[in-house]
Amino acid sequence: MVRPKPSTSGSAVLLVWFIASTTQKARESFIPGQDRIAAPRCGSYDTGMERQSRTMQRAAGRRGGVRLASDDQLRLAHDNGSGGVTAIVVAPTSFEIVNAAFGRATGDQLVNAMDERLSRALADYDSAAVRGGATFTIVVAGDARAGDAAVGAVERALEPPFPIGDETIHLGARIGVARRSDDEPLDHLLSRAAEALARARTSDGATTRVAAQGSGVPLAALAADLHRAIERQEIEVRFQPQVRLADGRITGVEALARWHHPRLGELGAETLLAAAERAGLGVALSDHVQALALRRASGWPARLASLRIAVNVTPTDLSRGPFVDRFLARVREAGIAFDRVTAEITEGALIDDLDDATATLTALRAAGCRVALDDFGTGYSSLAYLTRLPLDYLKIDRSLTQTIAGGARDRVVVEGVLAIARGLGLETIAEGVETDEQRALLAARGCTFYQGFLCAEPLDDAAMVALTMRQESEPWA
Repeated sequence: MVRPKPSTSGSAVLLVWFIASTTQKARESFIPGQDRIAAPRCGSYDTGMERQSRTMQRAAGRRGGVRLASDDQLRLAHDNGSGGVTAIVVAPTSFEIVNAAFGRATGDQLVNAMDERLSRALADYDSAAVRGGATFTIVVAGDARAGDAAVGAVERALEPPFPIGDETIHLGARIGVARRSDDEPLDHLLSRAAEALARARTSDGATTRVAAQGSGVPLAALAADLHRAIERQEIEVRFQPQVRLADGRITGVEALARWHHPRLGELGAETLLAAAERAGLGVALSDHVQALALRRASGWPARLASLRIAVNVTPTDLSRGPFVDRFLARVREAGIAFDRVTAEITEGALIDDLDDATATLTALRAAGCRVALDDFGTGYSSLAYLTRLPLDYLKIDRSLTQTIAGGARDRVVVEGVLAIARGLGLETIAEGVETDEQRALLAARGCTFYQGFLCAEPLDDAAMVALTMRQESEPWA
C-alpha cells in the first residue's frame, strides 16, 4: 500500500489503480481531443475531472486496502505540478493469459505483488492511491527529471519475475508516458498517456513510449479511419461473462465491439458508435459487429452450447424497417438457437418512437430471441414504458451498482429497481460489479445475474472460452 511520506525529491506522486481494463475504460470514456463524450453504453459518465475522480472512487472498493484519493487530493496532485506533470500508464502484457492459465486467484496475487513493488519503488514520494484491475496510472508532479526518475523506478520494479505460490511468472509490462503541456486538464493528460501505452503495446521494440505534446485524434478523423476499418473488417469483438448469482456459474456473455486503431490502440464500443454515427456508418458498424459476434459464438465448443450471447441493438437499428428480418437471418446463418440470443437496447433508443421500438422487440421475441433493457437508471428511466416493452431482462446500470455498498440510503434505489423487476417478472443483470461486497449485497436482494471486473474484463474469444470451461468446475458462488 502506498502511504504519505516526506518526499526527498520535492515532487508529489499520485498512484492511481484504474478500474480500466488495460486503460480501455480510460480510452472509451473520452475521445482524445474532445471534451464531451457520446452517451456511453454502460454507465452515466460526466466529462473531465468529475468522470475521472468518480472512476477512482469506485476503484477504492476493490481488494487490497489501499487508501482512497479524494477529489481534492487528485486535483492537488495534478494542479500542484507548477514545474510540470508526468502521467505514466502501465499495463501487464499477458495478464489475461495468466488468469486463463492459472486462475483468478493467481491473477489477484499477481496484482497484489505488483502493488507492493510499485509501492516500494515510489516510497520516496508523497503519494495517495486507489486500486482496481491490472492497469496502473501514476501522476508525478514535478519537473521532467522527476518524471523520468519515476518512469525508471517503475521499469526497474517490474523487471524481475514474480514468484506466486509454486509458479514463477515472467509478466512484462508496457508503459505509456505523457508530460503535461501548459494548463492541460488531467483527463487530456491521461488520454495521451493511454494513447502512448497503446502504441507501446503494438510495438515490437521499446516497451515504453512517450506521447507527443498536444497529441490527440479529433472525432472527424476517427470517423474517416473507421470507414476504412469497417471495409477491411478490422473491427473485432470481446465477450464479457455474465454470472448467475445463485450458483456463481457463467451463463452468458455480452459481445462488445473493439477496434485496434493503428495509433490509439484498442478503442471500445462507445467510441466506435460515436464515430460511426458522425460518419453515417451506424448501420454498417452494427451489422458487422452483430454478424461477427454470432459467427464467433457458432464456433464455441459443444459444452458451451447453452451459453447465451447478448448483442447490442442501436437506435439506428430500431429505426429501420428491415432490421428484424436481417437480424434473424444472421442468427439462422450462424446456426444458433434463437433462445440463446439476447438483443440489448438502451433506454435512449426508446425516446424517439416507443411504438416502433415495441413492435421491433415484439417481433424479435416472437421468433424466440430475448430482450434486455440496458443502462436502466441512467436518466431516461420511465416506469411507464417498462409495462409496455416486451422485456426479459432489466440491466441495472453500473452507476447504481457502485453505490450499493455505500450505506442504507444508497441501497434503497437498487432495492427499488429489483422490486420493480420482480413485480414485472423480469430477471435482472447488475453491471459493473467489482467487489465481493457488491456481489453479496446484490445476491441477498434477489438480483439474478451480474457482470463486471469481479468476474472478468471483456475477453477475446479464446480467453472467454478458456475461462468459461474452467469455471464450470470452479463456480464463483
